[in-house]
Amino acid sequence: MIQLNSNINVIDNSGAKIARCIKVLKSGQYASIGDIIVVSIRKALPNKKVKLGEVHKALVVYTKKNTKRLNGSYLKVGKNAVILLNTKTLPQATRILGPVPRELKFKDFSKVLSIAKKTI
Repeated sequence: MIQLNSNINVIDNSGAKIARCIKVLKSGQYASIGDIIVVSIRKALPNKKVKLGEVHKALVVYTKKNTKRLNGSYLKVGKNAVILLNTKTLPQATRILGPVPRELKFKDFSKVLSIAKKTI
């Protein structure tokens, strides 16, 4: 569960490393896997597309909180992670560094699944 002012890792090659949630774009207070949030970039690599302090939309990929799957099992990852999106809700980067959960397929993010190396 990601809420306002949560620090989040960015797991794509856009240049951002750490982002902070500034808005959850859904009716609740918390965001979980597959939700879109608005983030501000807190740490970024030099000479990349994304700069320090920019505001972007992001897709939540991992949360520390358990997520129940349709088959009854739970998915738990030890970190919070996002992928930066462009204005058309497509991934801004060309690679995703790490596996992504298959629940994104049900939320119409098939482009994210196609550029990821592995799904879990």
